[in-house]
Amino acid sequence: MKRLLAVAATLAAAAFAQDKRPRLDVESYQIEADVNPRTQTLSATAVVQYQPIEDLTYAVFELSNSLQLAKVVDGTGRQVPATRNAQDFSVRLNFAEPVPKGKPATLVFTYEGRLMGNPDESPVYGVKFAAINQDFAYLMYPARWFPVGEYTADRFAATLKIAVPDGYAVVAPGLETKAAQDGKTVYTFENARAGFPGSLAVVKGTAVKNSSAGITTTFYFRGESSSMIGAYGEEIGKIMTWLTDLYGVPPQANLTVIETEAGAPNGYSAPGILFLNSKAIGKQVNSRLLVNQIARQWWQNSVSPATRNHIWLTNGGSRFAELMWLEQTAGTGALESELRDIYVEALTVDEPPVIQSARLEDYSPEYVAVTAGKGAAVMGMLRHVIGDENYKKTVKAFLTENAGKSVTTETFRKYAEAASGQQLQGFFIQWIESQGAPEFKLEYTVFRTQKGFRIMGKVAQDLDTFRMPVDLNIETEGNPEKKTVDVVGTSSEFIAETFGRPKKVTLDPNYRVLRFNNQIRVAVAIRRGEMFAEISEFGDALKEYQKALDVNKNSSLAHYRVGELFFLQRNYQSAANEFRFALDGDLEPKWTEVWAHINLGKIFDITNQRERAVNEYNQAIRTKDNTQGAQEEAAKYLKTPYQRPPQEN
Repeated sequence: MKRLLAVAATLAAAAFAQDKRPRLDVESYQIEADVNPRTQTLSATAVVQYQPIEDLTYAVFELSNSLQLAKVVDGTGRQVPATRNAQDFSVRLNFAEPVPKGKPATLVFTYEGRLMGNPDESPVYGVKFAAINQDFAYLMYPARWFPVGEYTADRFAATLKIAVPDGYAVVAPGLETKAAQDGKTVYTFENARAGFPGSLAVVKGTAVKNSSAGITTTFYFRGESSSMIGAYGEEIGKIMTWLTDLYGVPPQANLTVIETEAGAPNGYSAPGILFLNSKAIGKQVNSRLLVNQIARQWWQNSVSPATRNHIWLTNGGSRFAELMWLEQTAGTGALESELRDIYVEALTVDEPPVIQSARLEDYSPEYVAVTAGKGAAVMGMLRHVIGDENYKKTVKAFLTENAGKSVTTETFRKYAEAASGQQLQGFFIQWIESQGAPEFKLEYTVFRTQKGFRIMGKVAQDLDTFRMPVDLNIETEGNPEKKTVDVVGTSSEFIAETFGRPKKVTLDPNYRVLRFNNQIRVAVAIRRGEMFAEISEFGDALKEYQKALDVNKNSSLAHYRVGELFFLQRNYQSAANEFRFALDGDLEPKWTEVWAHINLGKIFDITNQRERAVNEYNQAIRTKDNTQGAQEEAAKYLKTPYQRPPQEN
């Protein structure tokens, strides 16, 4: 696990260093590749047409460490010296003569290797974005299976010419043709429009098509997942129809869905193609995953960030689409509950600000928290500030008018201002360019007037440059009344008039503003502790859980997590104490009760106290809570005592 931290630090530094690389614009690729599932090998030649953005004495591309570079030549056939850096999977090309700014140039890469899906060798540590298996293969753009310029930022045209043995087929973006050649089938995919057509799949068997709501989806599912094709096809039809109404005409309405495997990302969206992990497909339709990945047909593949510092538009826009779908299908209450969880995720990372996201390692928890979590929070707050209809006008115009283009946060701000008629520079400076979040303190006094009651109050918080309209809910003897307070700077006074006597005044009752309070602080500390625990940094995890307990000593979740740490360290007495504290706490969330009983049962089994263990398992069953299969777990250990695993060296 220590290695994970070292790799994360190295890749984060590499991401930061990318900003200093010489700039060039890759205009197109011509890739001829032979994919052999039997030997799990790839051999390829990639012709790269590019244009320098500055005078170049060297250039840097990224290429998977699993692929060996045979040679690189320029457009005249002259060999270009190349050096590999395994730490950031880069290839540095040193030119004999400078390549002038603005002059089109060519590079030809020849390379080969085995892509066996080892997650430790992936450019995104621990995630398989490429694997060539006996029965299927997938090569996604993040795998860097071809030499990549500015990852996620540099749009390119591409011609992919992929040869596979007879009996296999290739699925990729673009206009398809195919031809037989010496026991192989060669598939050619033409992508004349610049985008990210750098992903493909090799499949066996017959595709299954499903039509729903006028949308035809092509599936390549295997084994048990095949039974889910009908349900997924129906849901994709509903989601695509809804997103089309929200975002405008899709880049491609009829999608192809490819099943990958365990260890691959839950989902990945390529132009016209969705890659779904077998486990993520599951036995029930994963609607939120579908919404997120289908939304990326607009936010990622049609419109993309000009640099990785603006990738919050992609990840935040797609995550917020999930929340809007939840609101559409489950109501406003479900949206508000989920927004609070999003806020917790967003607040787990103090720095960098969103506009410096390029400093973060791709797919790391910090990257997800900042670009997706805080990005979605910003989208939600923007919708609240400018109104639902203006938000919808903003995203539809932004995504429609910028199709096929690279964009910035500034571009998006101008569309929001045009739709709403508001000046939003301060909003974007606060939430995209700055760090921190407010914690409101409300003081008020109620006076009787001839017409009713007057509330004179003050809102205090610590951010000097902060400005946001914040809702005020006033509970009275009659109907509740709602007001809006323009919170500006560290202290803002307000006056509100009511007819009925005020009983309670609440600021931001529906959590429309990303902010701290005691409940959020506890949840943020626990989330940070969980992140440390995942990489076995138990000391740091314990410090975060203690911060939560300093705010709320009755937090069942904090006590439960501390109990888990002690259990993993085989400190069973301390673990038992913490699980007891969890049972005596606030029981939030409710599942802490059933799992505290199960873990106490395990401790008693380990310490040869079977009667007490059975009692705990029975109490777990009596809760009737089956979160994460708790009832099956308790029943299993009622029959057979829990045995602790062998000690790791």
